[in-house]
Amino acid sequence: MKRNTDMATDRDATRAWVDENTLNFTRYTFKETTGRKFVVGEHHRIIADAIDQILAGNPEYQYVMFNIPPRYGKTELVVKSFIAKGLAVNPQSRFLHLSYSDDLVKDNSKTIMETINSDAYQRLFPEVQIVGRSAKKWYTSAGGGMYAVSTGGQVTGFGAGQVDAEVEDEEWDENEIDEFIPAKNGYKFAGAVIIDDPLKPEDAVSDTLRERVNNRFENTIRSRTNSRYTPIVIIMQRLHEHDMCGYLQELEGLVENGGKWKVICLPALSIDEEGNEKALWDHKHTVKELHELEEKTPYIYETQYQQNPTPLEGLMYTKFRTYATFPIGNYTIKNYTDTADTGADFLCSIDYREYDNGDCYLLDVLYTDKPMEFTEPETARMITRDQVSLANIESNNGGRGFARNVEKNAKKLGNSRTNILWFTQSEPKDVRIFSKSAEVQNTIYYPEGWERKWPLFAKAVKGFRKEGRNAHDDAPDVLTGICEKKACQTRNKWQTT
Repeated sequence: MKRNTDMATDRDATRAWVDENTLNFTRYTFKETTGRKFVVGEHHRIIADAIDQILAGNPEYQYVMFNIPPRYGKTELVVKSFIAKGLAVNPQSRFLHLSYSDDLVKDNSKTIMETINSDAYQRLFPEVQIVGRSAKKWYTSAGGGMYAVSTGGQVTGFGAGQVDAEVEDEEWDENEIDEFIPAKNGYKFAGAVIIDDPLKPEDAVSDTLRERVNNRFENTIRSRTNSRYTPIVIIMQRLHEHDMCGYLQELEGLVENGGKWKVICLPALSIDEEGNEKALWDHKHTVKELHELEEKTPYIYETQYQQNPTPLEGLMYTKFRTYATFPIGNYTIKNYTDTADTGADFLCSIDYREYDNGDCYLLDVLYTDKPMEFTEPETARMITRDQVSLANIESNNGGRGFARNVEKNAKKLGNSRTNILWFTQSEPKDVRIFSKSAEVQNTIYYPEGWERKWPLFAKAVKGFRKEGRNAHDDAPDVLTGICEKKACQTRNKWQTT
């Protein structure tokens, strides 16, 4: 008797722990069914937290996109664990699961059935019983179930979620009718539409195939929800700026801006507050390995791993000349600085060698959104360290005061070499940047490994587009200015031998 009591106590404690959140649930079921530990990365915690918000009925998480690199555990969490846990929360839940691959969704369906039928799951959630064994469509004894099919397959005849209870019109506040109110009618989670990789990577470049999938979502998939409250979840690595995620973001907007979609975007390589590169999951790829991937397949790296689906034909700069050693010849060491015009802008300051033939070799880059208390002395230190002869500083919107303070700081460092000039730039940035783009690509040289040396700067330059919205134009503006300032009055010309 005591043994049975102890077993019941252990079971209750385990269920309480598993019920706490999706990550605990995943760790438990994965270990019990595979015999291996689920290797948890920080991105798994972010994903699991978002799933918990969906299960709890948070209105900001009714429509969610997860943009994650391939093979980073997205299917394990957002499909397998989400559905198995959703049925544990409510055995009446109904899920519609879609992907470009019919085999993939059926394999996921089989794995979910195996998890639910396992002793480990049944010990905690005996109320969830599967009726039938078809991988394409199965139900629970409580009326829940799952339908797994490709995005191009037949999806009629099955709806995700549960039909809303009928409510008399006078019970609804007309200002709340379209709002998600979990407390209304005792709402609880009842299923979801889950789309995992709706498009094959090789099909993304085809306008016809890409738009066919997007139209499929509008004409068929969207209508497969049984309730206005049924969540729709999309999991995919970005493949094109007009893939399903890009299409829906343009059409319906982001939650933060008053739109529909909550986007959980997790690039493989990010930059922390100190400007250091950080791999999303070292267990899968280190920083070094990600840079190797970038060198081998830059477009795949940017889209599928960095979630930055900028089309190659839309980039302002597609060629970047690099150097390992400096050439022999006469040169002048210069600086060009674009101060932050607004609080959202970046300061960009570049030291470089300008040779007599017009080629410019970058030496140092300061690219930051930190305040002037940091940038003024840091710019002075940089131009002093590199023995700059001439510094050109844009004086727009406070640039003159910045230049004077840099000059004061430089003198404190004993720098009497640098001639600091401030000037007003009146020509439109976009016109200047576009007109000088070819010269920037043909005459500016970057040190080998410059992307790792100046990651924020590299991201701003390599992702800058000819048309459309660019978050910042400070880096391209300075590269343009370097070309514009060639043959300006110089002092202290150097010669290499």
